[in-house]
Order: sequence, then C-alpha cells, then structure tokens
Amino acid sequence: MRVLVTLLIVFSTTFSAAFSHAGEENWNQFRGPRGDGTSRAKGLPLAFGEGSKEIVWKTEVAGRAWSSPVVWGRQVWVTNGPDVQNPPSATDRNSLVKFDQPLDPPIRLSAVCLDLETGKVLHDILLFEIDQPQYTHPTNSYASCTPWIEEGRIWFHFGSYGTACVDTKTGKKIWERRDIRCHHWRGPGSSPVMHGENLFLTFDGYDQQFVMALDKNTGKTVWRRDRGIDYGSDNGDRKKAYSTPRVITVGKRELLISPFAMATIAYAPETGEPVWTVYHGGMNAAAKPLYGNGLVYISAGSGPNALIAVKPDGQGDVTDRKVVWRQGKLIPKRPSQILVGNRYYMMNDDGIAACLNALTGEIIWKARVGGRYWSSPLYANGYIYFLSQDGEIPIIRAGDQYELVARNELDGFFNASPAVAGNSLILRSATHVYRIENQH
Repeated sequence: MRVLVTLLIVFSTTFSAAFSHAGEENWNQFRGPRGDGTSRAKGLPLAFGEGSKEIVWKTEVAGRAWSSPVVWGRQVWVTNGPDVQNPPSATDRNSLVKFDQPLDPPIRLSAVCLDLETGKVLHDILLFEIDQPQYTHPTNSYASCTPWIEEGRIWFHFGSYGTACVDTKTGKKIWERRDIRCHHWRGPGSSPVMHGENLFLTFDGYDQQFVMALDKNTGKTVWRRDRGIDYGSDNGDRKKAYSTPRVITVGKRELLISPFAMATIAYAPETGEPVWTVYHGGMNAAAKPLYGNGLVYISAGSGPNALIAVKPDGQGDVTDRKVVWRQGKLIPKRPSQILVGNRYYMMNDDGIAACLNALTGEIIWKARVGGRYWSSPLYANGYIYFLSQDGEIPIIRAGDQYELVARNELDGFFNASPAVAGNSLILRSATHVYRIENQH
C-alpha cells in the first residue's frame, strides 16, 4: 500500500509539473506573466475551428464581460457582469453626481472559476451587487478589468464598483473595498497590477484622476496620488483613460509606468512619488506599456504622438530630453502591442497590421488583414495571434515581411485577450471560454 501511495504521489507531482511547465508558466495577469503578451510555449496550435479536435473543451459563461482569463495551476478565472449593455435605470453619463432611482434587481458582478482539465465550473462567486450603476458605454461592459492571481489568492477589480481579494481554494472573500470612487463616464477598463506587497489601481475618470496602492493582504490604502497635471481642458471627457500600468526596473530603480490622457507618469512603486513625466497628448489611453532595448514604449491612444519611445532614466519633465522617437500612423487605440527584440508589432482597431523598427519607429511593413480588433495579441514561438470582433483569429509569422500563416474562426466575437496554459490557448469569446491544444 505504501508503494502504491508513493507511486500515486510521484505520478500526480510529475503530471502537475509536466502540465505546468510544458509551455507557459502561470498566466497571472492581463497580458501574462511578463505583462507583455509574450509566451514561452513552443507547441501552441496554429490551425483550429469550431468542432475541431483541437478544442479540448468549450464552456459557456453567460453574462457580458470583456475581462481576459487568468490561469494558476488547474484553475482558469474570469470576471462576469450582467448581460445588458445598460440597465434601464443606469445613471446617464452626463450626470456626474446624481443617480437615477435604485435598480431592482441590482446588477451582479461575479467571478467564475473553471477547471483547466475539464472546463467544469468550480466556482461562480457573487462579489458585488450594485443598485445604482453608472452609465457604461454599449461597447464596454461592467466587468472589463482582468484580475490578478497568485498561489491561493486572486484579486478582482471593477473600478468604482469594488475591489476584492478571494481565496482561490474556498472561493471566500478575504477583503473588499467599495469606497474608492470616480465617475468612469463610459465604464471602467483598467486592470490591477501587483508588485511586492502592493496592489496598484488606476482611476482615470471624468471627475477625478488618480493612482493608488493597496496592501494586497488587507486592502488598506498604502498611498494615493492624484495625476496633478494640466490637461489643457475643463472637459472631463478629455481626461478619461483605461490603461493598465507596468512595473519595470531601470538600474537599481523600480518604476511604475502609468499612461493616461495627455501624459505618462513613472512613479516610485513603494511611495507613489512621481519620478518623471512625459507629455504625449491623446486621450482614452488603453494599451499597456512595453519595455525593452532600453526604452519604454507608450501608446497614447490618439494624436500625432500616438506612440512614443522614451528612455526611462530621467527625472522631472522628460518630454524634450528623453523621447527617442514618435510615430502617429497605424497606431491602435485599444489593443496593446508586441515587442520581439528590436521589432514592434501591432494590429490597429481597423484590421491593419504593422511592424516597426523598435529602435527608430520606422514602419517596416503594413498589411490589411481585415476585421475589427480590441483584443491584445499574443506572441509565442515566432507567431503572433490576433483575435477579432468577427470571431476570426489570424496568425502571422513575426518577421520583416508580412506572412499570414493561418486564419482560424470561432463562433462569437473576441474583446478579451488570450491566455496560455502549458501548450493550450485559453480564449474567451463573448459567450464561451475555450481550451485549445494540439492533439497528437
């Protein structure tokens, strides 16, 4: 019996390790373990479609939510919201303070956990009930922020509607905050980021704009910092943004790089003290910044400086001293981009793909792929995966010439960005979550 138990333990451990490390490590946040949309997986599928053998499972998740999946061990988590564009009594976006009559029943914001092996629903947890929801634009959802997960804990964020930490084994809520407010105007979209013991949240609303750090274990405020810049306008619509920050290390200095409307500020993660600011113009910034080649790549969302490359070793206002190049053509407003060495790949909202020289900003090639894109791409093993709102999934080879490798199609449409687990793609459409893997 002891031998049998030992063999079972060895088998279980070996299976778990093999599954975890066959391709990619845990996909713990928006855009994966490095926060840049890249995966180390070598065997992701290139050809698949509805009903194909590559689809290991397909699980319906009823609701409306644009958040991306996160994966830890054998758990796949997504957030979920009401299957309505706007409840009938949701606050009109032009009203900054006054709410309409309370909604009955209230909207429900929840979290769903799926078993990675089977797709079975393990948890469906009600996190928040909101009886006075703000207006959310029909193209957005009430659950567009991607969670952050680590061993035993997951953090969910719904903008002003609430932030919560949950035990991943029991599904029990550990702490919550519902007192952090701004008027999102068109709904929240910035995802949380973790570094050390701090959970960073971004609130770039119509009425106020700030960044803050919470203690990840207790939810207590560590620091809060107003943006504190001159936007050049009193119109709050020009001050909104939806970006997710990123922590980088430059020499011995850590920086929280946080883009927003008009500018990007690099903060000291432990204190919230601004280190440097670069002004680039634009509004509705949504892309997550990238870092490589000694440069920070910032997508401003719009304007002649919609994409800039900045040396991150400055202090104060670095606009005139540290910007290496600027590019205003073909830049996506919503999807983030991919950096592979000294090549910078992107797909804009209107289905035009492009490759830039990441050192100079020069356009190397551009190609019309077609479709509409809000989802951010994935790079793995020399290939770049794009997910469209038409359900098409074109895959190109990363290189100095445009090469379309495959054009797959699944039902529904995609606003969520892909995740990777082992050698499986984890994709969330508007209605379902898929696990897709080559079958040998």
